[in-house]
Amino acid sequence: MSDSIWFTEPDMALIKEAHKNTIMETIGIEITEVGPDYIRGTMPADGRTYQPFGLIHGGANVVLAETLGSMGANMVVDTSQVYCVGQEVNANHLRGVREGIVTGTARLVHAGRTSQVWEIRIEDERGKLSCISRLTMAVVQI
Repeated sequence: MSDSIWFTEPDMALIKEAHKNTIMETIGIEITEVGPDYIRGTMPADGRTYQPFGLIHGGANVVLAETLGSMGANMVVDTSQVYCVGQEVNANHLRGVREGIVTGTARLVHAGRTSQVWEIRIEDERGKLSCISRLTMAVVQI
């Protein structure tokens, strides 16, 4: 992957394997694409992700956002030397989603020696922005 931000070439089989027996598998999050400077995944709007009014729960949006940003953060670094853990996450829920699939796209905003910042945009099937999130990751020495 030329002009890529990734430390090594992303392996979709390993990414999918990492989701087994996790919250991602439970609520139906799937990583669908890794581009040269982004990671993208989907989540269903269904009974696994709803709040009581039949909309995607804000917490489910945050799980999708943090999943994408955390995976991206650890794919940017040499994990034999450091690993990345979530330090702060925020989300603005802009539009309710009642059905279908939402798609999140995470992009690196800042990569420092001790922290990273990621922006995650979550859109409905019509491409309408439903949530925007920012995730700060701590880069921890092993």
